[in-house]
Amino acid sequence: MQTRDESGFVECTANLLRFGLPVVTLAIGLLVWDLIVRLNDIPPYQLPGPILVFKTLVQDWQILGGSLLVTLTTTFEGFIAAAVGGVAMAFLFNRSRLVEYSLYPYAIILQVTPVVAIAPLLLIYLPQQLAVVACAWIVAFFPVLANTTLGLNSVDSNLKDLFALYGASNEQTLWQLKLPSALPHILGGLRIAGGLSLIGAVVAEIAAGSAGAGSGLAYRIAESGYRLNIPRMFAALLLLSAAGIVIFMGLSLISHLVLRRWHESALGKES
Repeated sequence: MQTRDESGFVECTANLLRFGLPVVTLAIGLLVWDLIVRLNDIPPYQLPGPILVFKTLVQDWQILGGSLLVTLTTTFEGFIAAAVGGVAMAFLFNRSRLVEYSLYPYAIILQVTPVVAIAPLLLIYLPQQLAVVACAWIVAFFPVLANTTLGLNSVDSNLKDLFALYGASNEQTLWQLKLPSALPHILGGLRIAGGLSLIGAVVAEIAAGSAGAGSGLAYRIAESGYRLNIPRMFAALLLLSAAGIVIFMGLSLISHLVLRRWHESALGKES
Protein backbone atom coordinates (compact mmCIF):
# COMPACT_ATOMS: atom_id res chain seq x y z
CA MET A 1 0.00 0.00 0.00
CA GLN A 2 1.15 3.54 -0.76
CA THR A 3 1.81 5.94 2.09
CA ARG A 4 0.26 9.40 2.12
CA ASP A 5 3.57 10.98 1.05
CA GLU A 6 3.94 8.56 -1.86
CA SER A 7 0.34 9.15 -2.93
CA GLY A 8 0.90 12.92 -2.82
CA PHE A 9 4.07 12.60 -4.90
CA VAL A 10 2.30 10.50 -7.51
CA GLU A 11 -0.60 12.99 -7.69
CA CYS A 12 1.83 15.92 -7.98
CA THR A 13 3.73 14.18 -10.77
CA ALA A 14 0.49 13.44 -12.62
CA ASN A 15 -0.59 17.10 -12.37
CA LEU A 16 2.80 18.28 -13.64
CA LEU A 17 2.53 15.96 -16.62
CA ARG A 18 -1.08 16.98 -17.29
CA PHE A 19 -0.31 20.70 -17.40
CA GLY A 20 3.36 20.62 -18.36
CA LEU A 21 3.19 18.41 -21.44
CA PRO A 22 0.82 20.70 -23.39
CA VAL A 23 3.10 23.67 -22.64
CA VAL A 24 6.18 21.76 -23.79
CA THR A 25 4.37 20.58 -26.92
CA LEU A 26 3.32 24.17 -27.69
CA ALA A 27 6.89 25.42 -27.24
CA ILE A 28 8.25 22.73 -29.56
CA GLY A 29 5.59 23.54 -32.16
CA LEU A 30 6.41 27.26 -32.08
CA LEU A 31 10.12 26.50 -32.38
CA VAL A 32 9.58 24.22 -35.38
CA TRP A 33 7.30 26.83 -36.98
CA ASP A 34 9.93 29.56 -36.51
CA LEU A 35 12.72 27.36 -37.88
CA ILE A 36 10.70 26.44 -40.97
CA VAL A 37 10.05 30.12 -41.74
CA ARG A 38 13.66 31.17 -41.14
CA LEU A 39 15.43 28.31 -42.89
CA ASN A 40 13.21 28.47 -45.97
CA ASP A 41 13.14 32.28 -46.00
CA ILE A 42 9.35 32.30 -46.37
CA PRO A 43 7.94 35.82 -46.90
CA PRO A 44 5.41 37.12 -44.31
CA TYR A 45 2.58 37.32 -46.85
CA GLN A 46 2.83 33.53 -47.25
CA LEU A 47 3.61 32.36 -43.71
CA PRO A 48 4.64 34.77 -40.95
CA GLY A 49 6.78 33.50 -38.10
CA PRO A 50 5.42 33.30 -34.55
CA ILE A 51 7.50 36.29 -33.41
CA LEU A 52 6.02 38.48 -36.16
CA VAL A 53 2.51 37.29 -35.25
CA PHE A 54 2.99 38.28 -31.61
CA LYS A 55 4.47 41.64 -32.66
CA THR A 56 1.46 42.25 -34.90
CA LEU A 57 -0.86 41.31 -32.04
CA VAL A 58 0.76 43.97 -29.84
CA GLN A 59 0.95 46.64 -32.56
CA ASP A 60 -2.63 46.14 -33.77
CA TRP A 61 -4.15 45.56 -30.34
CA GLN A 62 -6.30 48.67 -30.55
CA ILE A 63 -8.06 47.28 -33.62
CA LEU A 64 -8.00 43.61 -32.67
CA GLY A 65 -8.97 44.23 -29.04
CA GLY A 66 -12.08 46.15 -30.06
CA SER A 67 -13.02 43.44 -32.55
CA LEU A 68 -12.50 40.78 -29.87
CA LEU A 69 -14.91 42.63 -27.58
CA VAL A 70 -17.54 42.72 -30.35
CA THR A 71 -17.20 38.98 -31.00
CA LEU A 72 -17.30 38.08 -27.31
CA THR A 73 -20.40 40.22 -26.80
CA THR A 74 -22.16 38.44 -29.65
CA THR A 75 -21.03 35.06 -28.33
CA PHE A 76 -22.26 35.83 -24.82
CA GLU A 77 -25.66 37.01 -26.05
CA GLY A 78 -26.12 33.94 -28.24
CA PHE A 79 -24.99 31.64 -25.44
CA ILE A 80 -27.37 33.15 -22.87
CA ALA A 81 -30.27 32.90 -25.32
CA ALA A 82 -29.40 29.27 -26.07
CA ALA A 83 -29.00 28.37 -22.40
CA VAL A 84 -32.29 29.94 -21.30
CA GLY A 85 -34.24 28.78 -24.35
CA GLY A 86 -32.80 25.26 -24.37
CA VAL A 87 -33.39 24.58 -20.67
CA ALA A 88 -36.89 26.13 -20.74
CA MET A 89 -37.95 24.10 -23.78
CA ALA A 90 -36.53 20.90 -22.28
CA PHE A 91 -38.64 21.53 -19.15
CA LEU A 92 -41.66 22.01 -21.41
CA PHE A 93 -40.86 18.77 -23.25
CA ASN A 94 -40.64 16.93 -19.94
CA ARG A 95 -44.04 18.17 -18.89
CA SER A 96 -45.79 17.34 -22.18
CA ARG A 97 -44.91 14.49 -24.52
CA LEU A 98 -47.27 15.98 -27.10
CA VAL A 99 -45.22 19.18 -27.21
CA GLU A 100 -41.97 17.21 -27.39
CA TYR A 101 -43.14 15.05 -30.29
CA SER A 102 -44.46 18.15 -32.09
CA LEU A 103 -41.39 20.42 -31.75
CA TYR A 104 -38.32 18.22 -31.23
CA PRO A 105 -38.02 17.24 -34.94
CA TYR A 106 -37.82 20.93 -35.86
CA ALA A 107 -35.04 21.43 -33.33
CA ILE A 108 -33.15 18.63 -35.05
CA ILE A 109 -33.72 20.24 -38.46
CA LEU A 110 -32.38 23.52 -37.06
CA GLN A 111 -29.29 21.72 -35.79
CA VAL A 112 -28.42 19.79 -38.96
CA THR A 113 -28.93 22.76 -41.31
CA PRO A 114 -25.50 24.39 -41.85
CA VAL A 115 -25.40 27.80 -40.21
CA VAL A 116 -23.21 29.07 -43.05
CA ALA A 117 -26.25 28.62 -45.31
CA ILE A 118 -28.64 30.28 -42.86
CA ALA A 119 -26.50 33.34 -42.07
CA PRO A 120 -26.98 35.17 -45.42
CA LEU A 121 -30.75 34.78 -45.14
CA LEU A 122 -30.80 36.11 -41.58
CA LEU A 123 -28.74 39.10 -42.67
CA ILE A 124 -31.41 39.89 -45.27
CA TYR A 125 -34.41 39.70 -42.94
CA LEU A 126 -32.92 40.87 -39.61
CA PRO A 127 -30.74 43.78 -38.46
CA GLN A 128 -27.08 42.87 -38.66
CA GLN A 129 -26.36 42.51 -34.93
CA LEU A 130 -29.56 40.57 -34.31
CA ALA A 131 -28.76 38.25 -37.23
CA VAL A 132 -25.26 37.55 -35.87
CA VAL A 133 -26.65 36.78 -32.40
CA ALA A 134 -29.30 34.54 -33.98
CA CYS A 135 -26.59 32.50 -35.72
CA ALA A 136 -24.75 32.05 -32.43
CA TRP A 137 -28.03 30.98 -30.80
CA ILE A 138 -28.92 28.50 -33.56
CA VAL A 139 -25.63 26.64 -33.25
CA ALA A 140 -25.60 26.57 -29.42
CA PHE A 141 -29.29 25.87 -28.78
CA PHE A 142 -29.55 22.18 -29.64
CA PRO A 143 -26.80 20.80 -27.33
CA VAL A 144 -28.45 22.50 -24.36
CA LEU A 145 -31.89 21.25 -25.36
CA ALA A 146 -30.76 17.69 -26.09
CA ASN A 147 -28.62 17.29 -22.95
CA THR A 148 -31.23 18.80 -20.65
CA THR A 149 -33.97 16.63 -22.14
CA LEU A 150 -31.78 13.56 -21.72
CA GLY A 151 -31.02 14.44 -18.12
CA LEU A 152 -34.64 15.04 -17.19
CA ASN A 153 -35.68 11.75 -18.80
CA SER A 154 -32.88 9.72 -17.19
CA VAL A 155 -33.99 9.98 -13.56
CA ASP A 156 -33.94 6.72 -11.61
CA SER A 157 -37.42 5.18 -11.84
CA ASN A 158 -37.16 3.91 -8.26
CA LEU A 159 -36.66 7.46 -7.01
CA LYS A 160 -39.65 8.66 -9.04
CA ASP A 161 -41.75 5.89 -7.50
CA LEU A 162 -40.54 6.93 -4.05
CA PHE A 163 -41.56 10.54 -4.66
CA ALA A 164 -44.96 9.36 -5.91
CA LEU A 165 -45.33 7.11 -2.84
CA TYR A 166 -44.87 10.10 -0.54
CA GLY A 167 -47.38 12.14 -2.54
CA ALA A 168 -44.99 14.62 -4.13
CA SER A 169 -46.53 16.94 -6.69
CA ASN A 170 -45.24 17.26 -10.25
CA GLU A 171 -43.54 20.55 -9.35
CA GLN A 172 -41.83 19.02 -6.31
CA THR A 173 -40.64 16.06 -8.36
CA LEU A 174 -39.31 18.38 -11.05
CA TRP A 175 -37.41 20.76 -8.78
CA GLN A 176 -36.28 18.38 -6.05
CA LEU A 177 -35.54 15.23 -8.07
CA LYS A 178 -35.38 15.71 -11.83
CA LEU A 179 -33.46 19.00 -11.90
CA PRO A 180 -30.65 17.90 -9.52
CA SER A 181 -30.33 14.62 -11.40
CA ALA A 182 -30.20 16.40 -14.75
CA LEU A 183 -27.74 19.06 -13.60
CA PRO A 184 -24.59 17.23 -14.84
CA HIS A 185 -26.20 16.81 -18.26
CA ILE A 186 -27.23 20.48 -18.34
CA LEU A 187 -23.74 21.66 -17.44
CA GLY A 188 -22.25 19.34 -20.06
CA GLY A 189 -24.54 20.82 -22.68
CA LEU A 190 -23.56 24.34 -21.63
CA ARG A 191 -19.86 23.52 -22.00
CA ILE A 192 -20.49 22.40 -25.56
CA ALA A 193 -22.75 25.36 -26.30
CA GLY A 194 -20.12 27.86 -25.16
CA GLY A 195 -17.69 26.91 -27.92
CA LEU A 196 -20.43 26.48 -30.50
CA SER A 197 -21.83 29.94 -29.84
CA LEU A 198 -18.39 31.36 -30.68
CA ILE A 199 -18.37 29.36 -33.92
CA GLY A 200 -21.83 30.64 -34.84
CA ALA A 201 -20.79 34.22 -34.16
CA VAL A 202 -17.68 33.81 -36.33
CA VAL A 203 -19.65 32.35 -39.24
CA ALA A 204 -22.20 35.16 -39.08
CA GLU A 205 -19.47 37.80 -38.91
CA ILE A 206 -17.80 36.37 -42.00
CA ALA A 207 -21.14 36.49 -43.83
CA ALA A 208 -21.67 40.06 -42.65
CA GLY A 209 -18.17 40.96 -43.79
CA SER A 210 -18.90 39.56 -47.25
CA ALA A 211 -21.90 41.88 -47.35
CA GLY A 212 -19.67 44.86 -46.60
CA ALA A 213 -20.40 45.24 -42.88
CA GLY A 214 -18.91 43.99 -39.66
CA SER A 215 -16.39 44.75 -36.95
CA GLY A 216 -15.73 41.46 -35.16
CA LEU A 217 -12.62 39.31 -35.24
CA ALA A 218 -13.92 37.16 -38.08
CA TYR A 219 -14.42 40.31 -40.15
CA ARG A 220 -10.82 41.32 -39.39
CA ILE A 221 -9.62 37.90 -40.56
CA ALA A 222 -11.50 38.24 -43.85
CA GLU A 223 -10.33 41.84 -44.27
CA SER A 224 -6.71 40.87 -43.61
CA GLY A 225 -6.97 38.10 -46.19
CA TYR A 226 -8.20 40.52 -48.84
CA ARG A 227 -5.28 42.86 -48.08
CA LEU A 228 -2.72 40.05 -47.78
CA ASN A 229 -2.01 41.17 -44.22
CA ILE A 230 -1.33 37.60 -43.15
CA PRO A 231 0.37 38.45 -39.82
CA ARG A 232 -2.77 40.27 -38.66
CA MET A 233 -4.87 37.34 -39.86
CA PHE A 234 -2.81 34.95 -37.72
CA ALA A 235 -3.01 37.35 -34.75
CA ALA A 236 -6.82 37.51 -35.00
CA LEU A 237 -7.01 33.74 -35.30
CA LEU A 238 -4.83 33.44 -32.20
CA LEU A 239 -7.24 35.66 -30.28
CA LEU A 240 -10.21 33.59 -31.43
CA SER A 241 -8.55 30.37 -30.29
CA ALA A 242 -7.64 31.91 -26.95
CA ALA A 243 -11.22 33.14 -26.49
CA GLY A 244 -12.59 29.66 -27.17
CA ILE A 245 -10.18 28.11 -24.66
CA VAL A 246 -11.08 30.65 -21.99
CA ILE A 247 -14.81 30.08 -22.56
CA PHE A 248 -14.44 26.31 -22.26
CA MET A 249 -12.22 26.51 -19.18
CA GLY A 250 -14.55 28.99 -17.50
CA LEU A 251 -17.62 26.82 -18.07
CA SER A 252 -15.67 23.72 -16.97
CA LEU A 253 -14.68 25.51 -13.75
CA ILE A 254 -18.30 26.48 -13.07
CA SER A 255 -19.38 22.88 -13.68
CA HIS A 256 -16.71 21.58 -11.30
CA LEU A 257 -17.63 24.06 -8.56
CA VAL A 258 -21.31 23.15 -8.81
CA LEU A 259 -20.78 19.37 -8.84
CA ARG A 260 -17.65 18.88 -6.75
CA ARG A 261 -19.37 18.13 -3.44
CA TRP A 262 -21.84 15.51 -4.59
CA HIS A 263 -21.41 14.17 -8.13
CA GLU A 264 -19.02 11.37 -9.08
CA SER A 265 -17.67 13.15 -12.15
CA ALA A 266 -16.23 15.92 -9.97
CA LEU A 267 -15.51 13.90 -6.84
CA GLY A 268 -13.12 11.67 -8.80
CA LYS A 269 -10.98 14.66 -9.76
CA GLU A 270 -10.44 15.65 -6.14
CA SER A 271 -9.66 12.21 -4.76
